[in-house]
Amino acid sequence: MELLDQNATLPETANLVIIGAGIVGWSAAHFLTQAGWEQVIVLDQGLLFEDGLGSTSHAPGLIFQLNASKAVCQLARWSVALYSELEYQGLRCFFPVGSLEIAYSRARHEELKRKLGHALSWGLPAELIEPSEIQRRIPILNTERIPSALHVPSDGIAKGARICQALAARAIGRGASCYPQTEVTGVEVVRGQVHAVHTSRGTIHTSRLLLCAGIWGPRIGKLAGVAVPLTPVEHQYVKTSPLPQLAGETREVVHPILRHQDRAMYFRQQADCYGIGSYQHEPRLIPSEDLGAGEKAIRPFTPSDFEKPYADALELFPCFGEVDLSYRINGMFSFTPDGNSLMGESADVRGFWMAEAIWVTHGGGAGKAMAEWISTGRPPMDLREMDCNRFHRHAASRAYIRARGAQQYREVYDIIHPLEPIREPRCLRVSPFYERQKELGAVFFEAAGWERPQWFTANENLPIDAAWPQRNGWTAQNWSPVCGVEHQATRERVALFDLTAFTKLEITGERALDFLQSITANQIDRPEGTITYTSLLNDRGGIECDLTVTRLGAQRFWVLTGGTGGPHDLAWIRSHLPTDRSVRIADLTSAYCCLGVWGPRARDLMAAVSDDDFRNEAMPYMTARKVYVGHVPVLALRISYAGELGWEVYAPTEYGLHLWDLLWDAGRGLGLIAAGGAAFDSLRLEKGYRLWGTDIHSDYNPYQAGLGATVRLKKGEFLGRSALECIKSQPISPRLCCLTFDDPQVTVMGKEPILCGDAVLGYVTSSNYGYSVGRSIAYGYLPSEHATEGAAMDIYFFGERHRARITREPLFDAGNSRLKS
Repeated sequence: MELLDQNATLPETANLVIIGAGIVGWSAAHFLTQAGWEQVIVLDQGLLFEDGLGSTSHAPGLIFQLNASKAVCQLARWSVALYSELEYQGLRCFFPVGSLEIAYSRARHEELKRKLGHALSWGLPAELIEPSEIQRRIPILNTERIPSALHVPSDGIAKGARICQALAARAIGRGASCYPQTEVTGVEVVRGQVHAVHTSRGTIHTSRLLLCAGIWGPRIGKLAGVAVPLTPVEHQYVKTSPLPQLAGETREVVHPILRHQDRAMYFRQQADCYGIGSYQHEPRLIPSEDLGAGEKAIRPFTPSDFEKPYADALELFPCFGEVDLSYRINGMFSFTPDGNSLMGESADVRGFWMAEAIWVTHGGGAGKAMAEWISTGRPPMDLREMDCNRFHRHAASRAYIRARGAQQYREVYDIIHPLEPIREPRCLRVSPFYERQKELGAVFFEAAGWERPQWFTANENLPIDAAWPQRNGWTAQNWSPVCGVEHQATRERVALFDLTAFTKLEITGERALDFLQSITANQIDRPEGTITYTSLLNDRGGIECDLTVTRLGAQRFWVLTGGTGGPHDLAWIRSHLPTDRSVRIADLTSAYCCLGVWGPRARDLMAAVSDDDFRNEAMPYMTARKVYVGHVPVLALRISYAGELGWEVYAPTEYGLHLWDLLWDAGRGLGLIAAGGAAFDSLRLEKGYRLWGTDIHSDYNPYQAGLGATVRLKKGEFLGRSALECIKSQPISPRLCCLTFDDPQVTVMGKEPILCGDAVLGYVTSSNYGYSVGRSIAYGYLPSEHATEGAAMDIYFFGERHRARITREPLFDAGNSRLKS
């Protein structure tokens, strides 16, 4: 393969410029040129392919595909499929020797059962094996303290640099160009659109670039005014001298790769030697702005950090003590604030695409996904967890990136509970009710920087029903029986829920209505004061956003959506705005606080604090009115995610504390309580309300999700309409189904496989106990032939199967009489 020399002249134009010639960049170039793209240019500041500048060149290449995220697991599976078909100069690029994740503690042993459940859910073949089988697969391993291991047969070793060479040969053979030793010095942006890439060798005019620069990504992003929230972190890797026990072994690798997560370590055979990686040491962060051009991603080894890991390695592999360590480095990798990659097109600069913080494990799959995303405008599957626009503004600060990146490094092999809140930074965003909530003993979780109450210790004195499940172990973590108390108090009396974190967008302009009609599946052209629940779809009919639209004027609308997914939804809406500025969008999230006032006595409470009319005739369900609560001007929306009579009450933030006090004082005689997010979740689930990001997302359409009633095909053209017309004309499968457990004491957490015999039908999207209906509930997508009422199946949870049956939904107040009373 012939690469251009250092003095070659750059083309003046390109259809796409890829910045970074590592495994992600070359994978993207391969898939793009395979799809017919021309004038694709790959730039890199270093020499190719093993110059040590990038993480690909020093990565040990261990491919562990299994992940708690279905999407992350799928990226890894695509990578394995790609790497397995590659050769370079007759040499293999991938060795499918399998993997072992060993348990060294009881907690890890149980965690492996949970991971096996994930493997079943995602369709990845895996098994739990005993010490004798572990010993057979790695004879030099000391298995005395190992009760079990998770074995994934299709995992293995990827040769990163060799993969790059094979992919480069393919891409260049189809017309792509590569320019090594070319530093990017600027990104020209004109009217919010990429216009050109300036380099040390000249300027390339292009409307698209794909950033795959790894640890240098933030530097390139800054040139275009785009935040790339990641930090480089040093990670230790060593290699032994030849081991007598492996004397004469010339094959690249035979033993399975091994992960010792109780000691934050991994191991891989390298012919007659062994490689050892360690995450045990405190994070060594390198500010991205301190990385000079051409600086290598390999740092000097720090021996003191390896003293404890080496002792742990000898405990597992005593034979390592017979030889020296011949190779020792601190290599740099990228960590983001939440540990996931950064993929997609920036919401701030059109044409600025990125695939950052991606390891060799996912590099091939990420390149495949980015090629389709750039070509069609949508990824091949739901990638919300990796969407580069998912973060709120505070996540772009250096302090936040460093603090969260360091913690992600510390926790990379930890057992993380799904409900475990982050420890730092905290109290970044608090509602005006925060001090009152603290007085009531609020237990706060963090979401998108907000402090959000999950339950209140002030409610511990309220009665607990003896029939409710007595949780223990995994399901009892980050939970309290107070959640059930608050649930029942909402159903029986009235409760205040802090909804301030909701994202509040105001859409105005002379074409605001036409615009919303064009991107929503439901009918928005309704009278002023009407609330419409709707989905925003992609061209395949997949649900990109799930929100309400309230019409406040002829061309004035409020769009309300979840707090965590707000940046994603805002980016999606902004990406479809007309270019003539006939539609404007403003983010009012911080300008307004909100309280959910819900329960059968909600009307009594509102009447006690307001002179306005809250009777059903004056303010029916799914309508909104401007009213006063005492002296406080509010916008009251009669809607309830809890499935009870009540209102979302929005007020300017500066009035928030007074609003709380008015309602709290007036509610004393009505049995008012403050309730948290845990009760909120169980309330919504027994009403069958979907949660975006779990029950619904872009992999599913409204008909599959049971939201067909929110689709208005006859209203006129809208994004996704053609796809829905085709979908509706065919059998709908899979379908989101409600299941209830035969044993009401069983509670699961989500992502568990749903089985019929040995066949995996789907997995749990949401689960909780329904305190009003006295049943344990799970939702999941099931093939239509199995989606019949009464059908029995099993849900696998920590090694045990629990019988559940499909049940008609919603389980509570099917006629919505409480909502509309």
